[in-house]
Amino acid sequence: MEILNAIIQLLGGLAMFLYGIEVMGDGLKNSSGAALKRVLEKVTGNVVMGVLTGAMVTAVIQSSTATIVLTVALIGAGVLNLRQAVSIVMGANIGTTVTAQIIRLGSIQSDGSLLLWLFNTDRLAPIALVAGIVLAMFVRSKNSKTIGDICIGFGVLFIGLKLMTDGVEPLIGTEAFTAFVSFLANPIFGILFGLVLTVIVQSSSATVGMLQTVASVPGSGITFAMAYPIIMGINLGTCVTTAMVCSIGASKDAKRTGVVHIAFNTIGTVLFLIVMTVLRRLSVFGESFWVRTVDSGGIANFQTVFNLATAVVLIPFADWLVKLSLLMVKDDKPEGERHPELHTLDEKLYNSPAMALAVAMKAVAAAGRLAQLNFERGCKVLAKYDPALAAEIDKDEDCIDQFTDNSDRFLIGLSKMVETEADDRQLDMLMQTVPNFERIGDYATNMVELAQRMQSENAAFSETAKKELVLITQAVNEILDITVSAFSNDDNEAAKAIEPLEETIDDMIMMLKDRHTKRLKNGQCSIASGLVFMEALTYFERASDQCSSIAVMMLARNNEQILQNHYEYLREIHAGNDVVYLAEKDRRREQYIKPLKQIV
Repeated sequence: MEILNAIIQLLGGLAMFLYGIEVMGDGLKNSSGAALKRVLEKVTGNVVMGVLTGAMVTAVIQSSTATIVLTVALIGAGVLNLRQAVSIVMGANIGTTVTAQIIRLGSIQSDGSLLLWLFNTDRLAPIALVAGIVLAMFVRSKNSKTIGDICIGFGVLFIGLKLMTDGVEPLIGTEAFTAFVSFLANPIFGILFGLVLTVIVQSSSATVGMLQTVASVPGSGITFAMAYPIIMGINLGTCVTTAMVCSIGASKDAKRTGVVHIAFNTIGTVLFLIVMTVLRRLSVFGESFWVRTVDSGGIANFQTVFNLATAVVLIPFADWLVKLSLLMVKDDKPEGERHPELHTLDEKLYNSPAMALAVAMKAVAAAGRLAQLNFERGCKVLAKYDPALAAEIDKDEDCIDQFTDNSDRFLIGLSKMVETEADDRQLDMLMQTVPNFERIGDYATNMVELAQRMQSENAAFSETAKKELVLITQAVNEILDITVSAFSNDDNEAAKAIEPLEETIDDMIMMLKDRHTKRLKNGQCSIASGLVFMEALTYFERASDQCSSIAVMMLARNNEQILQNHYEYLREIHAGNDVVYLAEKDRRREQYIKPLKQIV
């Protein structure tokens, strides 16, 4: 019964330990999401900088697998290339050792110093939990809640370690435990044990933590010669997990990243195993070094040295690892995927909400550019019917529709991950912008349908109507260009220039409808072409309205007043209360209304 109780306590401690790592990692990630985004975006071809970046990101999010999964997603999004990913993979192995160094705090012994007394986890864990609960429950700011989550995760992690330690102690000295320790005396068995256990637990940090826990119990009999092969096996185990993630529905470069991780860890393990075996055979440190029992700190130090040394040795061979991955994962024959920039939204990006938002912004901007292009082509087809161009418009409209569906799912999933108010507003803007771009794309197909109707009815616009269409097309194409550019560059100043042009276009539409009605009454235009002209004006006006909506949503992110009441903001500037708006509107009227009046 005592053994069963010990096993239950050990498993319960492991569960708390894993939960503590997750909570602490999520807190660290949320507190530094924007910084991680900036760091990853600036990774260059410099391998050393990439290694440092991978180490830093992994140290923050407390998971090398999460870092590599995020890297894979960024490759798919076009933010990183394969060579940059290789250096991040190398760094991720170094960053994951931070967890083991944190865990070693549990083995610190007080020598009378107040600081060391406080750093003992028997006292540090409860203090962290109390601080975390106070910050999470009683302080209203989101930053305080995030710091509270970090403290709670830290406390739960060490309480889990304490439970594991208490669960291991009754097992020490039992026949089964003694046989297990004897089994680990063989380095190959040690590597296999570390590999299999890590694949089962799905966390190298947790597996190293378990090893540190067992080693810290007096009488465990875990020697340095037993510990180092297990750590090597743990490194191999974590890349098996990563490889599985990289292979599921991923791009070729994502799969190559998984190959690089496996190759990097395997080569490092083989090299280190050879070196360690030779050193022991030559008695370089003396036999006592190998057979002495190792503690939590010794395990943490070896893991750090092992991963750091492996990275240093293999950094010069980064290009070789890339070539190996290209050899192992060959490119398929090109399938001619249409607009790959619209296929970058990957749920793996949820590991970093800030980065997911940045990738989503780029993808939505790409969809906006395609919708703009389609509308411009739709206007050309209306002016002069071109069946080949009409077919291209239909194909691209299908791409925009598919992107809209995919982005809706992606953004809804992301909405559960964002923590900061700024990110929440950004997400809200994206969710409202996508349908606006999608509608602009729809108007392009509407233009094609109008052109086809003109063809089937053998109708034609009058010369005056043609001149008017040229001018209104120019105005609407300009507002589309300003809108897409402002959104792509996140330029609020450019967004402010949209509303004056939108109002000018509304005035043009009213004038054009009046003028065309008179032409119909005078018999200057046929009924068929007249109806098409009026419908086209409706699509021009709606496209302009979508641009206005996008501009207002962009401005609302950083303006509480606009956010609370979009219509009041528009009512006020239309009432002439904004001098800049009035000046810009006068300029636009001079540009478009004046030439329109001159058309006869």
